[in-house]
Amino acid sequence: MWARGRVIERIDWSDKLFSLRIAAELAPFIPGQFIKLSQVQDDKRVARAYSLVNSPDKPYAEILAVAVEEGLLSPQLQNLAIGDEIEITPTATGFMTLDEIPKGAGQGRHLWLLATGTAVGPFLSMLDTPEPWQRFEKVVLIYGVREAKDLAYLDKIKAYAAQYPDQFILCLTVTREKVDDALQCRIPDGLVSGEIERKVGLTINAADSQVMICGNPGMISGAQAALLDKGLAKNLRRAPGQITVEKYW
Repeated sequence: MWARGRVIERIDWSDKLFSLRIAAELAPFIPGQFIKLSQVQDDKRVARAYSLVNSPDKPYAEILAVAVEEGLLSPQLQNLAIGDEIEITPTATGFMTLDEIPKGAGQGRHLWLLATGTAVGPFLSMLDTPEPWQRFEKVVLIYGVREAKDLAYLDKIKAYAAQYPDQFILCLTVTREKVDDALQCRIPDGLVSGEIERKVGLTINAADSQVMICGNPGMISGAQAALLDKGLAKNLRRAPGQITVEKYW
C-alpha cells in the first residue's frame, strides 16, 4: 500500500502554511483526487489525506498543508527537508473531479470553484489541465482565507487570468483583515448577501452554473445551504444536479 517518496522541493508560504513536492512512483490520477502521506511513530502508523495540487502530467506529487500544533503528522511534514523521505500511497482516490459533473446541453456554462484554505489545492490541479477551459465559458474561483498570509499560489492563480482573460474570474475573500480587491466576508455569507455574485459579475443559478465546494465543514454546509436556496440541487449520480462537494476533513 505504501511507496517511498522523497522531498524534492518545498515552499513556505507562511510560518504554518507550506507545500511539498515529492518524487514518487504514482499511478495516473484524475485532477481533484488525493493521496495519503504516512509515518510510523512509536510503532504506530500515522496517515493523513492530502489533495494533489499538481496536474497529472507532472513527475511528482505536490501537496499544500498547514501545520496544526496538535497534529500527529502535519508538524513532522513541515520539518521535512529536501532529500528526506516520506511514505505515500501510490494510487490517488476521490470523487471530487470534473468527471463527476454532468455533461451535455443544459448542464451549466459556468464553473464555480469554492475553496477555503488548503482546499484550493485540488482546484489548481484541475485548472492546470485543458478540460475546464474547454468545457465551460466561464471559470470562477472563490478563494477564502482568514488572513492575507494564508493565500498560497497567488502568482499561479493570476497566471490563469493572464492566459484565459475572457474566461477566468478570481474572487478572494479574507475574513480577518482588509485586503485590496478582496471581499471581507465568509463565503457562505457572501453567497447569501449577493456580495460574491456582484464582485464576480455573474449570477449563480441552476440553468447556468455548476458549483464545486471544498473546504472546512462550516463553509461547506453554509455554502451548500445558500446554493439550495438559490434553486440549485446536489449532484448525485442517480440525479444530476449542480452542487458537487468534497468534505476536506
